[in-house]
This record gives sequence, C-alpha cells and structure tokens, in this order.
Amino acid sequence: MNLKDMGVVELLKLQASITNELKERNVVRTQNNPLGDYTEWLVSNALGLELAANSKTGYDGKTSDGMKVQIKGRRVTIGNNSRQLSTIRKYEENDFDVLAAVVFDEDFKILEALLIPHEVVGEYAKYSAHQNGHILHIKGPILSDSRVKCFKEKVNAAKNV
Repeated sequence: MNLKDMGVVELLKLQASITNELKERNVVRTQNNPLGDYTEWLVSNALGLELAANSKTGYDGKTSDGMKVQIKGRRVTIGNNSRQLSTIRKYEENDFDVLAAVVFDEDFKILEALLIPHEVVGEYAKYSAHQNGHILHIKGPILSDSRVKCFKEKVNAAKNV
C-alpha cells in the first residue's frame, strides 16, 4: 500500500481504522482526530477562507470581505451518533460572524454542511457551566431554520481541490 497513491478520504478511513484499533486496545479514548484540521481544510477551500493561526481564539478563518468564520466538525459513528459540536467558547464576545458546521458519517461522507449566523447559534446553543461554553447540536429545528444555509455542495467540491 502506497500512501501517496491514496486519496484524502481513503487516508482518513485508514486513520479511522487505526484509531478504532487503538481504541479497542484502550490506547486512545476518542475517534475524532484529525477531524478538526480536515474540516478546516475543507471549509477553507469551499469558502475561500484565509485560515487564522492555530492559536487564534474565536474564529478559524476570514473571507476576502472580512467575515469571521468559526469552523466545527463532527463525525458520527455506530458507537457514538451524537451531533454535538465541540464547545463554543466565549460566545458573548461575538468573535465570529458565522459558524460553519460539518457533520460526517463514519466513512467521512458529509451529512450536513451548514453556515449558521452568530445570533442563530445563540438561539439554539445551551450554555454549560461544566464545559465553560455553549453546546450546539446539529439536529432538530436548526436544520430547517431559514437563516441557516446549506453549503454541502461547495464542501463536497472542495474535497477534490
């Protein structure tokens, strides 16, 4: 097997298989890495973003017209079908204009790719003192909110960049 000949999704599937085996051996506890970086890569290609430095808090990239985008990805699996995104910190500081949320299935197929305005995030997310931030689930009424825009086609096209 030559890794250089494999596509990005094939590499991610291989990584997922390795992570599953490591989890079976109790070496790792989660299955989501490197999902965050892959999601940022896809969204930045789909929207033409300039990604911020990894240490930047509040947003992950900017559009050419200055819109700040926070990017979150979630991979649902047979063992964990939660659509809860990672914690949104410091929501009240209004550091992003829109949240780009991408939900993948177990094989990294895109189930949802949504652009959610900051104020809409606030309407659906719940504050968790335990996690010190807002928790948002990508399911239910948010999926049909007219202010939420689907950009799944753009993200799927970005996989081939």
